[in-house]
Amino acid sequence: MNVQIPIIRAAGEGDKQAFLGGGLHTWKLLAEDTDGAFFLFEDEMVKGKTTPLHRHPEADEMTYILEGEVVVKVDGKETRIGAGGMSFVPKGVPHAFLVVSDSARLLSLHAPGATSQAFYRGASEPTTNDTSEAVDMARLQASAKANPRGIEILGPPPFAAVTVG
Repeated sequence: MNVQIPIIRAAGEGDKQAFLGGGLHTWKLLAEDTDGAFFLFEDEMVKGKTTPLHRHPEADEMTYILEGEVVVKVDGKETRIGAGGMSFVPKGVPHAFLVVSDSARLLSLHAPGATSQAFYRGASEPTTNDTSEAVDMARLQASAKANPRGIEILGPPPFAAVTVG
């Protein structure tokens, strides 16, 4: 067990990553910071950003919406979530989300942290920019294949009928 130390980060502080699935991540707490207990990042995205249908085989995922609105699809059911709302998806449960407001900002916590963090590390590039619209689906899929304990991509985004806006 590692000795943990208190960590305080102000708004905007953290490890900035251009997530190649779309979005700007600010990694607030790494798995190394929490002795593997969890991985926490802030995600800033634009309207229309979506995820493929996927699951995290070994990690629970909690998402808290700070700004904007998303549609989350879990077990075939779509739910709109706005600022102040959250979703919890237990490990192994298929899910996806879509940004339906002009932009959205959320916190995403994965517990335990190491397996999910490895996927995100492989599908991200360090950045100093305040925005990121980089999307590289081949890199995303390669990282998923290299980190099957962190994520399993099950299919395309399942949101054909959702109205964005």
